[in-house]
Amino acid sequence: MTRPLPGPLSAEVDRVARAERLLVASDFDGTMSAIVDDPAAARTLPETDAAIRALAELPQTVVAVVSGRSLAMLHQLTGLPPAVHLVGSHGMEFDESFAAGLDEADRDRLELLDRQATALAARFAGLQVERKPASIAMHYRHVAPEQRAAAVEAIATGPQLVDGAHVTTGKEVVEVAAVQTSKGYALDRLRAREHVDVVMFVGDDVTDEHAFAVLREGDLGVKVGSGPTAATQRVAGVADVAVLFETLVQLRRDYLSS
Repeated sequence: MTRPLPGPLSAEVDRVARAERLLVASDFDGTMSAIVDDPAAARTLPETDAAIRALAELPQTVVAVVSGRSLAMLHQLTGLPPAVHLVGSHGMEFDESFAAGLDEADRDRLELLDRQATALAARFAGLQVERKPASIAMHYRHVAPEQRAAAVEAIATGPQLVDGAHVTTGKEVVEVAAVQTSKGYALDRLRAREHVDVVMFVGDDVTDEHAFAVLREGDLGVKVGSGPTAATQRVAGVADVAVLFETLVQLRRDYLSS
């Protein structure tokens, strides 16, 4: 039996479960999966995975994972069926052919960002460079503590200043993109494409604030963990996210069958 949610959140989940057509969207790291030292080792909590799959099988219910991960990595890490929409690179990747759509200026910008990030990785031991179809993410989690401030400063005075680049900062990562986008853009695009009435979004990172910011009256934003947020509700951690989604499955299923 799923343990109950706190009263105010329970009431909100019950409300959105009764939407005519509902979009349920979630971040991946720190929301569906715990934050781990090795990004390739991240996996969805089993209870959350089961609930996401169950939601995607319900009628009039659209499910999406909107992550900073590349789309290819998101496919690999989640293993979710096609019924779940995967959106990678903070809303830049809706399909595998996204990179082919970059124009010459975007590609040149991406190559410059790659060269600069590679040089920084040689300069700061532990700086990990993650290459995506339209952006470069620089993870400084494993840089020596006494070197992190210098690494962040080097990123800020190097790749971040490339003309036309767009910067997204997250938990111990700076991502610099050749094109502009955000998780808010992704939610807006999904809302319009899927013709949904209500959107529920769950996320933990500062990049998720772009998604919370585009939520409208009647939608529901749930922040995972501490920190300032535009979300109206909050849960403590990934285990609570599992309870949140399990509760939504039960309530949504009951509503649709009534």
